[in-house]
Amino acid sequence: MSGGPEGRVMKRLAAIMGSGCWLVMMASPALAAEAEGGAGLWYRGLIALAAGLGLGLAAFGAALGQGRATAAAMESIGRNPNSADRIFTPLIVGLALMEALALYALVIAFFLQGKV
Repeated sequence: MSGGPEGRVMKRLAAIMGSGCWLVMMASPALAAEAEGGAGLWYRGLIALAAGLGLGLAAFGAALGQGRATAAAMESIGRNPNSADRIFTPLIVGLALMEALALYALVIAFFLQGKV
């Protein structure tokens, strides 16, 4: 597979992603303006980037988990419709706990934004 067209596409994608990461890492110090006191506060941009990235990853993880849990519950109910009442309550509790984790990430992101 690595010699075929898929391998070349993956290598090209990895090169583009690597170049993008390099560009993001180099742009912050290069374009940073000095603060009034003379000390550059370049880390503020990194805090904002970490908050946004963390929130995005938490939302993505919660959405994946909720999708898989709901799909499994619907498959179980489809196989045994009489068990719907016994599956529904644990499903709702599990979905609420997954959503709570995403909300915790939102609160942490707000705290990080307050440090900027």
